[in-house]
Amino acid sequence: MDTVYAALGRFDVRFRYLIVVAWLVITVVCVRTFPSLSSVTDNASQTISTFLPASAPSSQAANLAAPFQNTQYASATLVATRNSGPLTSDDQAAIDRLEQAVRAMPHVKTVRDLSTSPDGEARQAVIQADVPTSGTGTGATLVNSIRDTFGQVNAPAGLTFHLTGQLASNVDSQNATQNTRNALQVLSFLLIIVLLFVAFRSLLAPLITFLPAVLVLLLSSPAIAGAVNHLGLQPAAITQLILIVLVLGAGTDYGLFLTFRVREEMRRGLDPKEAVVRAVQTVGETITFSALTVIAALLTLVIAQFGIYRSLGPALAIGIALMLLAGLTLLPSLLAIFGRAVFWPTSTQKSENVAASLWGRMTGRLMQRPALTLGLGIVLFVGLALGQLGVGLGGFGGQSSGPAGADSTAGDTAIAAHYPNTNQNPAKILMQFSTSVWNHPDSLATAEQGLRQIPALQTILGPLDPNGVSLTAAQLAQLHSELGAPQALSAVPTAKSSVSPRMYNLYRATGQYISADGQTVQFIAILKDPSTSAAAINAIPGLRTSVAQVAQSAGAAQSGMVSSNAVAYDITQTSASDLSLVIPIVALLIAVLLGLVLRSVIAPLYLIVSVVLSFLAAWGLVALLFVHLGSSDGVQFILPFLLFVFLMALGSDYNILVMRRIREEAHKQPLRAAVREAISRTGGTVTAAGVILAGSFALLAFQGNTDQVRQVGFGVAAGILMDTFLIRTLLIPALVVLLGRWNWWPAPLFRRVEAEAGSAEQADSVVLVTVSKPGRESD
Repeated sequence: MDTVYAALGRFDVRFRYLIVVAWLVITVVCVRTFPSLSSVTDNASQTISTFLPASAPSSQAANLAAPFQNTQYASATLVATRNSGPLTSDDQAAIDRLEQAVRAMPHVKTVRDLSTSPDGEARQAVIQADVPTSGTGTGATLVNSIRDTFGQVNAPAGLTFHLTGQLASNVDSQNATQNTRNALQVLSFLLIIVLLFVAFRSLLAPLITFLPAVLVLLLSSPAIAGAVNHLGLQPAAITQLILIVLVLGAGTDYGLFLTFRVREEMRRGLDPKEAVVRAVQTVGETITFSALTVIAALLTLVIAQFGIYRSLGPALAIGIALMLLAGLTLLPSLLAIFGRAVFWPTSTQKSENVAASLWGRMTGRLMQRPALTLGLGIVLFVGLALGQLGVGLGGFGGQSSGPAGADSTAGDTAIAAHYPNTNQNPAKILMQFSTSVWNHPDSLATAEQGLRQIPALQTILGPLDPNGVSLTAAQLAQLHSELGAPQALSAVPTAKSSVSPRMYNLYRATGQYISADGQTVQFIAILKDPSTSAAAINAIPGLRTSVAQVAQSAGAAQSGMVSSNAVAYDITQTSASDLSLVIPIVALLIAVLLGLVLRSVIAPLYLIVSVVLSFLAAWGLVALLFVHLGSSDGVQFILPFLLFVFLMALGSDYNILVMRRIREEAHKQPLRAAVREAISRTGGTVTAAGVILAGSFALLAFQGNTDQVRQVGFGVAAGILMDTFLIRTLLIPALVVLLGRWNWWPAPLFRRVEAEAGSAEQADSVVLVTVSKPGRESD
């Protein structure tokens, strides 16, 4: 492999100008020609289908609820409120004008007015439009147009309008994500540049090391967008945030590996161009396998059941693959072009005696008692891991809400205040019949009576109790006979109507519970335990069984239940399944790659265990800070999975760099000296790389607009820092010293070290004999 990478280094040096120009031209053309990642991102990712597979009970129940949510069009909810009392006739007229104006807008298909709230202070309307639900393009334009119309209908003072629902929430989330992404990108640039200046103490080195990562970040956006169009991938909104920190952080790491080695080779006396060739030859394989471990871990996510994992993996893998290509071509070319000027004003002149670094001196002392160093480290990591005891998974609720301060969030708050049944963690119970219930309305009474007998349910709202007032099955059938489908009724009865306004409004409200074809019925159930506690979530299987029995007695062909707790239960089951499936595969793939690059069977085993230790410790630390000491309801369900994948993949970068250097030095000197020399040479690189990568993820913890993003950012950052300062530079060297030559089994280095140990032992015996002879003669 050294020959291959040496040839690649010579190619980079020879065609350095052409390579740089090619990268610049390709990036500019792709950015200007192809769509960006944000334009194809599915910001409507906060849906049940995103989190759960089609086989999950919540997904099947959501399909039953489709008649109440027109999936062909994007949906938004218009809510008008007056908090000083009931809506006045002038208020009703203003709401009618607003609905009429919205109906006339481009792309709007229907505006269906819903009933007035029980307290008379609010009124809703559901808007259906043929626009994307992603929150971009025509969808964003429509939402902005509707909100602009709020001030154009001459609404009386005290009447307030809000637009919420899926489409409006996605528009607001897209805007918030865009602001977060812009801030994150700027702060990442500043943080990395500052840290690179500290690491190199030169003017050009930070910029040249960072430039490939910036170009790859720009190029990744249209590249991933192209994959979306041609391969059917669908990245979620979180992909864009993680892509920024992953490409910039990992890309800077690869740049540090190469740039530090180029400076080291110059200080050994090599010409700048020869130093670049030698650096590619020695570090190229490290960079390649570092990137391959990340790519392998990310691509493994395609077998996960969660849709958000499946979309996240391939998209991020594309970014890392481009970063690998840039690290092996663009960066060496830039280093060859600028030569010694890269490191000015620091010296790159040949130096015969290089003083041991801080890490080298510290390692030398700790290696005097490697067992104690290893034992204390294990105790620390196990102690941190215990922080997760008693902490469950959280972050299940509120997936459809908009960001804080947004108009859609204010609309959700208004609906919760004036429609109490939406404010108590309700469950939607769906029953689908083979024929229209208008032909057998008694089935509704049987179903509602059965549901009221389920001990866990406190209140049932349905077609026979649509607005807090009861109807009999006979009354409902009579109203249907006189008025027709409730969905087609206007907000106010006509003058010729023989039905009282009270009964008219009551019947119109049943349109929320019976589908247009009459075959699907929806009940709103308020649970006796409306909390999202572990006990309430674990009660879901029993509740589903009871609902299925009631549905069967009512003659329904299918039934299901949609609620935040039901989704939470299915997520915990799916998450456990994904963890048990993906984690062993990721660990095995990375162990194989580590075995190939280190030419060892033993070393990958303890390296994988070390990453598992940092994973558990980081998980425990998140639980301590966010749950035990913070206000989170649990560790975000997405955290353990992503934390393991990222730490396993990114931690392997430092594994490979440090262990390859130890192996390189072990060919020239005894193992303890090789460890001390390797850590002395790579300690600064690993420290700088780890701080930069951890800092990039830490920005997610400070800039993230959701608790989910913040916990992921903090968890990965903490794991990388522990990996950098404790595992890779202290615990692993201690273990290497304790294992001795067995680190390299069955590679040739294992046999060579064994032979050298035998020779040294034989030499010691000769010395002892030589010293003892005079003693015996004197005796």
